[in-house]
Amino acid sequence: MPDVYRSLILPDVRLMVAEEDRHGLTEFCRVLHPAVVADILEELEAHEVWIILDNAEIRLRVEIFEYISLRRQAEMVAKLDKRRLSELLEEMSPDDRVDLLSRMPHNRVQDLLPLIAQAERNDIRRLLSYDKDSAGSIMTTEYASLPADLTAADALQQLREQAPNSETIYYVYILSHSRRLEGLISLRELILARTDAKLSDIMQQDVICMRVDEDREDVVQELARYNFIAMPIVDEENRLVGIVTHDDALDVAQEEATEDAYRQGAVEPLRDDYEDTPLLTILWKRGIWLLVLSLVALMTALVAETYKEATGDGGARAAEAPPGLTPELIFLFIPLVMASGGNAGSQSATLFIRMFALQPADAAVPGTEFHVERKLILRELAIAALLGATLGIMDFLVVWIWGKGTLRSAVVGCTVFLIVVLGTTAGTMLPILFRRLKMDPAIMSNPLIAAIVDVMGVVIFYEVAMAML
Repeated sequence: MPDVYRSLILPDVRLMVAEEDRHGLTEFCRVLHPAVVADILEELEAHEVWIILDNAEIRLRVEIFEYISLRRQAEMVAKLDKRRLSELLEEMSPDDRVDLLSRMPHNRVQDLLPLIAQAERNDIRRLLSYDKDSAGSIMTTEYASLPADLTAADALQQLREQAPNSETIYYVYILSHSRRLEGLISLRELILARTDAKLSDIMQQDVICMRVDEDREDVVQELARYNFIAMPIVDEENRLVGIVTHDDALDVAQEEATEDAYRQGAVEPLRDDYEDTPLLTILWKRGIWLLVLSLVALMTALVAETYKEATGDGGARAAEAPPGLTPELIFLFIPLVMASGGNAGSQSATLFIRMFALQPADAAVPGTEFHVERKLILRELAIAALLGATLGIMDFLVVWIWGKGTLRSAVVGCTVFLIVVLGTTAGTMLPILFRRLKMDPAIMSNPLIAAIVDVMGVVIFYEVAMAML
């Protein structure tokens, strides 16, 4: 949402909440688009959000709630009483409802189910049973369906009755009495058809569909391939069990692209946005890969030592090394130092570039950009210090056990700590700087950051060695 809207509306909303202006809050929810309302509500505390939503009628309340981020939804319902929560869940669309329930503790979900109507309860249990990466996990059961023996006029009349409970009616699925998928007709075709034409005569047969247990990425690819608005999902007996709509497919495509970007940057995929992910979670998802990559770099040093005689004691005899800084130390451990800094910098750059790609440039409230950036930078520095200390201690112990001496091991450990902090700082600051300059942060790509950190890594290695040896 543009800055000007948020900066103008948010203070007024807070004032209306403080003054308990029910009429004003009702109009706020009614006049603006639900997505805009939800965007503003993201800035408020949970109790303030409920004060506002309680002034909207239930359908509008649910529509606004579904636009709020999933992490925030889970926070908001954590202390909501069962009755209000069950009413909310009953009105939510099936796919959004299951996404929220999957974030809630299992015992609370079981406590809530008896309070929900039987039809919705059965629907919830069925959708929760599907694998999280399957087509069934992203489909909705709110679709329009008709028998084949209706006329076009009768079909339009029934569609009017089904429309309030269907997520989309542009595609109408023709089902047999056993709910087998027999055909498909678009709303446009139905409107243009003769009023006395039978659906069986004008429907499209041999409908393209996907199985409920197929991978959700395959569903997204097929939707894109055929330019469908929705993809029908069937079970093993070709019975229609749901549809995957284009908006859910876009969400999946974005999630999969984000996961791929994280993995390319040696970061385990995050469940929520970077800003909303706890510090310890980020440490684990980054640290586990840095430890693995560091061990691989140490294996490189082991291989280099095995072949050092072939290069004349590490291939560095001709180099003029400072006193105590042996060619062997340079030959074996500079690759480890450079890899540690480059990997840490690439991780930070990946996280920040992807974060900026997923949020508009005007997402922050005017006047808060520096505060937000400072918070992110300080957080990254804390992560860098913890990751650097962990890697530095591990490398110190490995080199010491290797028999390279305590002082040399300390040089390697200290250098790794410093270069990880430097790499993380570069990977954080450069994307922020480029964004401030109204340039694409992706220009500051991982290979470029790795190259910069490699140069600085060599300098730091020499300086630390000369200071300590």
